Amino acid sequence: MKNVDMTIEGNTLTIRVDLGKDFGESKSGKSITIASTEGNIPVPGREEVMIGLNVYRKK
Repeated sequence: MKNVDMTIEGNTLTIRVDLGKDFGESKSGKSITIASTEGNIPVPGREEVMIGLNVYRKK
């Protein structure tokens, strides 16, 4: 994962992303990656629940 922090409180998943960071251009070169789970992954502590997250901005 890049720049993604997940916490669970009860049945609520909270995702934190620092919007001030970036990891350079996407593979297509059309956007700048801010955060990513880099594919679908299990939610920590809830292995039956999956998440796939990409946060980006246009160039």
